[in-house]
Amino acid sequence: MDPQSHTITVPTRGRGLHDITREVTDFVQRLKVAAPGPRTGVLTCFIRHTSASLLVQENADPEVLADMERFFSRLVPDGDRIFHHTTEGPDDMPSHVRAALTQTSLSIPVVEGDVALGTWQAIYLYEHRTRAHRREVVLVYVGR
Repeated sequence: MDPQSHTITVPTRGRGLHDITREVTDFVQRLKVAAPGPRTGVLTCFIRHTSASLLVQENADPEVLADMERFFSRLVPDGDRIFHHTTEGPDDMPSHVRAALTQTSLSIPVVEGDVALGTWQAIYLYEHRTRAHRREVVLVYVGR
């Protein structure tokens, strides 16, 4: 199978983790229907922004996501006077630092045509800005 790609647009509600697992797995399922469809390969997810990121994280207890945000709020607070880049507000540079500390791309195995996430895993877009944005995530499947 030739490499296949798709871009998803994710409207965020502002800072926090937004579950995009369904959109990602839907892409793989659409490929699965097309002959010959994916069997084994790698799905790469890449976010096209410098103030948001991607994470694989637990999906069972919402307190995990809240704890992640509390941790990052303490680690990289908005309005910290150490930052000079504040063009778009007090959350501007902290958002870039948060993105640098997390991930802009993920590699996820596809096995027997399905995304090989664990039982309690989900794929999240982590919006680091305090206001809502429209984010783009590029998906590329390579395999057979």
